[in-house]
Amino acid sequence: MKKGFRVAFIILMLVILYLPILILAVYSFTDSANIGTIHGFSVQNYVTLFTKPELADMIWGTVLLAVGSALIATLLGTLGAVGAFYSKKLASGIVSAMNQVPVVNADVVTGFSICILLIVVFGVSKESYVPLVVGHVVLSAPFVYLSVVPKLKQMDGSLYEAAMDLGASPFTALIKVVLPQILPGVISGFALAITLSLDDYFIASYTKPATFDTISTYVVNATKGSQTEIKTALWALSTVIFVIVILIVVGMNMTSKAKARAGKAGGRYE
Repeated sequence: MKKGFRVAFIILMLVILYLPILILAVYSFTDSANIGTIHGFSVQNYVTLFTKPELADMIWGTVLLAVGSALIATLLGTLGAVGAFYSKKLASGIVSAMNQVPVVNADVVTGFSICILLIVVFGVSKESYVPLVVGHVVLSAPFVYLSVVPKLKQMDGSLYEAAMDLGASPFTALIKVVLPQILPGVISGFALAITLSLDDYFIASYTKPATFDTISTYVVNATKGSQTEIKTALWALSTVIFVIVILIVVGMNMTSKAKARAGKAGGRYE
């Protein structure tokens, strides 16, 4: 009885989570202008997606923004986590508490606050892309911190001091001793930072230059217009993003399992 309930619950969750995406994927291979009746199948939406210059510019701009801001956020989040871990209990607790604020804060508040601070108070031009990048770093860095901290807690905290006792400089000990131990958390934080940047709408809408669009802002603006060709091409874009995410998740799981098997095999031969 319990097993049947668990199976039914899993099936229900899969339907809720993935059925809408699968329906959208099916319609991305049709010539329908609206979701409803399917008149025929076609790959024109994908042709439009990869050949229309404004769509290509929007996609590449979004990817560059996501990767660039994720690199900065990963650096800051990792250094913050390491610094808090090796600080005294009071300082570590304060940093951890302050890190929680951007995590639970609404994106619209974060975006509007950054807009006021940088653009209105400090006079930074939106056209410089600085407010946009800063906004995405502020959005992502706290999540990198949260991804790295558990790996630091799993690590032997005395390794860093031992490396310095043996003559390593603080920077060398950090790079060669601490970083390899926490690398899975750093990679997870980097991937999460990219995802958050790609998904963001509110911060980008307040801080982006007038001539620049991310995927999120472009989709919102396109759905308000009357360009059917663009709207249906976005179905194809959504499908491509979903497939890429699935491939990345599967790849990460396979890599983790391979490392786990290698670790077990190494342990048997020691």
